[in-house]
Amino acid sequence: MDKRAQLVFCTCPDRESAGQLATALVEQHLAACVNILPGIHSVYRWQGEMESANELLLLIKTHSGVYRALERLIVQLHPYELPEIIAVPVENGLPAYLDWISEP
Repeated sequence: MDKRAQLVFCTCPDRESAGQLATALVEQHLAACVNILPGIHSVYRWQGEMESANELLLLIKTHSGVYRALERLIVQLHPYELPEIIAVPVENGLPAYLDWISEP
């Protein structure tokens, strides 16, 4: 199984949904750690209209071997019709920390 470290970004509309997602991802061993960053403001176009919203950002530390299952769980639990799920490979980091991320 490929276990390259990844950082996944996901926005949530409120603390309750962010906490529920973070807890489920860690409990189901799909993430080693999830940071919940409050206080972001998003401006975007949705269905042809300009929108803006206050959101929370999840920074999900995981690895490529579990990405598909992580994506399925977010889609299942997320309140948005189209949740933001963006995975970025981790190029470098403290080797022991990257090994820990690959354990889930």
